[in-house]
Amino acid sequence: MIAALPMYDRPEVAVLNDRFWHTIRASLGHGPQSLTRGVPLMALWEDRALLLAQTCGLPYRARLHGRVTLVGTPDYGVDGCPPGFYRSHLLVRADDPRQSLAGFENARLAINEPLSQSGWAAPQAHFAKAGIPIGSVVQTGSHAGSALAVAEGRADIAAVDAVTWRLICAHDGFADRLRVLDSTAPTPGLPYITAQADEADSLFEALTAAIAAPENKALAPILPRGLLRIAPESYTALQIPPPPPADRRN
Repeated sequence: MIAALPMYDRPEVAVLNDRFWHTIRASLGHGPQSLTRGVPLMALWEDRALLLAQTCGLPYRARLHGRVTLVGTPDYGVDGCPPGFYRSHLLVRADDPRQSLAGFENARLAINEPLSQSGWAAPQAHFAKAGIPIGSVVQTGSHAGSALAVAEGRADIAAVDAVTWRLICAHDGFADRLRVLDSTAPTPGLPYITAQADEADSLFEALTAAIAAPENKALAPILPRGLLRIAPESYTALQIPPPPPADRRN
């Protein structure tokens, strides 16, 4: 069996994720001693030995639905979102004179990867709803990389999920060179999944207990406030976005 908590697993908070997993494992009563790291995300999520991992809504509805079981959706208390939902912040340089999304017509958008709800699907839908075309896309490989691309002038705008933005503000010195221009519509948050369908209920209980454990209260901002059951249909009902208009890895 393997377990991973890759979505908010920066080096600065890796020890906190380890502590969170140890509490989950203790409540569950079994599982791997340590979290798996360094494995490509899709290979991790598709591994039939997967006991627990956190994934993204777009990979879930595009590739994983029907192959894994949803365990639950964490609630991070994101402002402007219902419990268990999250959104992306559209980041621009702090000194960029443009004050509205309309000013970013045909802008260079930095994304972590095309199979990302918060990095690509959410901003694509946001721009499309506003009737504003995206110019080109700079693919960076991570949300922090996308934010840095904007700070350094290699892109005009980036979409970064609200929890990741908390971590960037806490740990990256370039955060003060950025500001939030706008935020996307809320969508269901990053769900926990398992390949062991018969373990889903036990995992939900173990996660709930770990979130409530007094010793884990210091793990914010990566520790959820609670765990909810959000139906698979709430994820699969969302549109799968078209491919980005260009893919210049940077």
